[in-house]
Amino acid sequence: MKIALIAHDNKKDDLIQFATAYKGVFEDHELFATGTTGLRIMEATGLTITRFQSGPLGGDQEIGALIAKNEMDAVFFFRDPLTPQPHEPDVTALVRLCDVYSIPLATNMGTAEILIHGLERGDLKWRNIIHDRKSENK
Repeated sequence: MKIALIAHDNKKDDLIQFATAYKGVFEDHELFATGTTGLRIMEATGLTITRFQSGPLGGDQEIGALIAKNEMDAVFFFRDPLTPQPHEPDVTALVRLCDVYSIPLATNMGTAEILIHGLERGDLKWRNIIHDRKSENK
């Protein structure tokens, strides 16, 4: 599975702790992240992560492009709802794309716990059907 990891500044430590706690689950998947978040998670966990630009510099849009091509299977986006973000339209677009393409999205620790356990159990294997269909249509 391809998984995106994104966090606003005030939530980066939470996502790093989460990634550290579930390193064993994440290491079995292909990980993507926005700039600083990805770097900090890699430093803390040793996980291999493909990094994009930081969110305000287009990283959210880069991940959104993968979602629009149905090439992302889950998104962990720890958002800070109490701090205005200069790139809020990009954030909104990313969340909208997850809804359009039925991509599981966790925006807080509670939902992330449910999603990671589902991922661990294999509950997201239905995404493989989408990938198989895409390969057949090429």
